[in-house]
Amino acid sequence: MRYIIIGAGAVGGTVGGRLAEAGHEVVLVARGAHAAALRDGGLRLRTPEGIRTHRLPVTEHPTELGELRPDDILFLAVKTQDATAALDTWGGRPVAGGGTAAERLPLVCAQNGVESERIALRRFRHVYGVCVWMPASHTEPGVVLAAGSPHSGMLHIGRYPAGTDDTVRRIAEDLEKSRILAPVVADVMRWKYAKLLANLANSVEAVTGPITGDEARSLYARARAEGEAALTAAGIAWVDDEEQRRARADRVRFDPFDGSPRGGGSSWQSLDRGTGSIEADYLNGEIALLGRRHGVPTPVNDALQRVANTFARERRPAGSMTVAELAREVDGG
Repeated sequence: MRYIIIGAGAVGGTVGGRLAEAGHEVVLVARGAHAAALRDGGLRLRTPEGIRTHRLPVTEHPTELGELRPDDILFLAVKTQDATAALDTWGGRPVAGGGTAAERLPLVCAQNGVESERIALRRFRHVYGVCVWMPASHTEPGVVLAAGSPHSGMLHIGRYPAGTDDTVRRIAEDLEKSRILAPVVADVMRWKYAKLLANLANSVEAVTGPITGDEARSLYARARAEGEAALTAAGIAWVDDEEQRRARADRVRFDPFDGSPRGGGSSWQSLDRGTGSIEADYLNGEIALLGRRHGVPTPVNDALQRVANTFARERRPAGSMTVAELAREVDGG
């Protein structure tokens, strides 16, 4: 199988690099300065074992590949706010032997939040969800840091909306041989809703920096309490903390390269790169949506969504607001 990594950033770059190391055929899809750096210098993947440079095919648009192959796997790793454009670009591409990518090829969705799979299923027949647990970062063109050890991450994977099949088992087997744990689960969205609750902290971290003090932890706790209430009202199940601990145990450790604490997560990285967008609409905004549909107040998530989007739109520096200022925004002060 050939893996086409649509969005070769932190997660996509780590997965693509690790698959390539294990001997799998990989194509990286990227844009702008990152695409240029990948073409010129290769993908520089830094892991606890050292730096490896992968000289892989790089494309900015599927027309550069010509007809897609029947054995292609489309691995979607762009942020959810970019998913619709990416799916529209790739869905109609012809596949050798007839049909289109949307009709014939597996599409693997590896984003935070729970919306990308639903967006994909409107276009693609064969959609797979992934719950991403991977300490990786991408803030410099051509460079991806993957600090997980002894495995780069854990990707729970299954069919969307539920179930398993031979395709997902083959993908999982390839990932497992590439230093990425890939448990196959029939209830992948239950795992993704658990990750969604954890990701409600992303906006706090993005605008104020690492969550270390009691005030920041309190903001996250309040956002999570709203999230749990909204999921409960909607009748949505999620994996509890104990089941997550049993699954992950010590199998993916954060192994910093220089002894420093872990850098910011995916939302922080978006602000740091000045992309102009952030995933808050599909994290805090998902809870706001459920709250409005089921009569659950979500004022903390509403405020975090608004502040994070303002930071992204105005390209404010990551971590440039104090926790006290954010708390005042949340409380209407």
